[in-house]
Amino acid sequence: MNKLSVLNIKGEKVGDITLNENVWGIEPNDAVLYDALTLARNNARQGTADTKTRSEVSGGGRKPWKQKGTGRARQGSTRAPHWIKGGIVFGPHPRSFAKKMNRKERRLALKSALSYKVIESEMIVVDNFDVEAKTKSAIAALKNLNANKKVLLVVDELNDNVILATRNIKEVVLLEASEINTYDVVAADNMIITEKAVKAIEEVLV
Repeated sequence: MNKLSVLNIKGEKVGDITLNENVWGIEPNDAVLYDALTLARNNARQGTADTKTRSEVSGGGRKPWKQKGTGRARQGSTRAPHWIKGGIVFGPHPRSFAKKMNRKERRLALKSALSYKVIESEMIVVDNFDVEAKTKSAIAALKNLNANKKVLLVVDELNDNVILATRNIKEVVLLEASEINTYDVVAADNMIITEKAVKAIEEVLV
C-alpha cells in the first residue's frame, strides 16, 4: 500500500495517509491515457472553421470570354479555384471533432494519471486548504508546500475563501473532487489534494 505524508498549509507534517492501490498504485496504461487526452483536446475544439467553395463565392456567373478564337485557355467562370477570388478546394468546413470513450477506459485513464502523480512524487496531500480569502494567503500556502509551478488544487468541497484566494493565480486550477479529470491531472506539474478529496475519489473509482 502506498503511504504519503499529510501536510498542513504551513508545510508541516501532521500525519500519514494510506492510498488505495487500485486507484493510486496501478500500472499506468499509456495507450488509454493518450486516447483520453486526445478526446479532451478534440472535444474542446469548436470546429467552426469554414471556407467557401466555387459555388459559394460571389460572382463568376458570366463566362469571361468566348470558348474559341481568343488564343487563351477556355474558362467558364472567374470563380474557379485557380482564379483570384476563386473558391477554395478541400478547405475546412464546420464539423465535430468529438470522440467517445467507454466508461471503463475513462476510469482507467484517470487512474493511470493519478498513479503517475504518485510515482513521480508530484502529489501533495494536505489535511485541508483553509486559507483567508486573499491571494497572498494562497500564494504563501503554495510556497510552504513547494508547489511553485502549475498546480492542480483538488478539494472535497469548494468554499468562498478558497475560490477568492486562488482565482487570480494563473498557475492554479481549482477543482472539486467530483470534477477531477485526466487532462487537468496530466497538465499540472503538482497536484495538491485534501485528505477528504482523496477518500471521495477512492469511493468513486474503486
